[in-house]
Amino acid sequence: MSEAAPMNADRLARELDWNLLRTFIVLAKAGSVTAAADQLRLKQPTVSSALKRLEDRIGRKLIHRKPGQFELTEAGTLLLKEAIEIQGAILRLGTLMRDVTDEVRGHVEIAMASHVVSPLFDQTLRVFHETHPAATLSINISASKQALEAVTTRRASLAVCLVRERSPKLEYARLFREYFGLFCGPPHPLFGRRDLSKSDLAGQSAVSFVTDRLEDALRPVTLMRAEADLEDRVVGTSANLEEVRRMIIAGLGIGPLPIHVVKRDVRDGLLWQLPPYEGLPEIGVHVVWNPKAKLNRAEKALLEILLERIRDTPIDQRTYR
Repeated sequence: MSEAAPMNADRLARELDWNLLRTFIVLAKAGSVTAAADQLRLKQPTVSSALKRLEDRIGRKLIHRKPGQFELTEAGTLLLKEAIEIQGAILRLGTLMRDVTDEVRGHVEIAMASHVVSPLFDQTLRVFHETHPAATLSINISASKQALEAVTTRRASLAVCLVRERSPKLEYARLFREYFGLFCGPPHPLFGRRDLSKSDLAGQSAVSFVTDRLEDALRPVTLMRAEADLEDRVVGTSANLEEVRRMIIAGLGIGPLPIHVVKRDVRDGLLWQLPPYEGLPEIGVHVVWNPKAKLNRAEKALLEILLERIRDTPIDQRTYR
C-alpha cells in the first residue's frame, strides 16, 4: 500500500469513526484477521476492509500482513497505545453521566495485587462505605503489571500493587511495606527443623510469583532466593499469592511469602519459615492512580480518604513484619 499524506488533524477528529479504532484494537491484540473476525462476530473481509479504511484515514500503513507475518508498524504501535486510552475513556462515560444527576453513587473499580493484607486499607473501605452507602466498588485481582496497565488506560479507578519502575503518567503513594521470608510445607523434608542454616536450602526446588524476576517488582525476593542457592529452575509460578501458598503447602518446593500474611498458617502448622531470618527483603505496596483520569465523585471520595489516612499514619505503623 502506498501511504497517503496524513489527514489534517482537525479533519481527522471530525471524520474518524470510533468503530474503526475498536476493530483495530481487537485486530492488533488478536494477531490475525481470522481471530479478530471471530471475536467481533464479523466476516473476515469486513475486518480487512475496516483496517484499510482506517489506514486510508490515518494515511499510514498500520499492520504488515502477508503469509506467516502479522506485525504492527511503528505507526500501528503508536495508534494502538492511543486507541486503548480512548477506549478506556469511552468505557467510563456511562458512570460519569450517571454521576451528574445522582448523589455519590458512582462505582469504584480497584485493580489489586493478590492477597493484600493492610488494616489501613480495610479501615478506609469501611469509612468509605459508611460515609457513602450508595456508592459501589469492585476489586479485581491481577498481577501488578496488569493492575498498573488498567490504571494507565483508565479502566480502573486506582491500583493497589507492587511497583518496580514509576511511570511519569501516574501518581504513587506507598500504602505499606512488608517483608518476605522463605517457607516450606508439611511434605517438605526441611519442615519443622529448627537447626537449619541457609546452606541447607541449596539445590532445593522452588516455587514463586511471576514477578519474582530481576527485572520485575520482586527483584529483592529474587536475590534472596539466589543467595539461598535454591535450584535455578522454578517448578511452579502464579500471579496469585493464594496459589503460590497452595504450591508451597503441597510440597512442590520452597517459596517466598509475606511474613505478616502467613502468620496464622505458621501457627496452624501449614507453613514453616526457613533461613534467612535476618535482613529479609522489604517490598513496598503502593496506591497508584492516573491524574489525567476524570474521576467520578465516588472515586474521588475513596482516593481522598485513603491518601488522608496514609498521610496521617507514620510509616512504621504501616510496616508489617
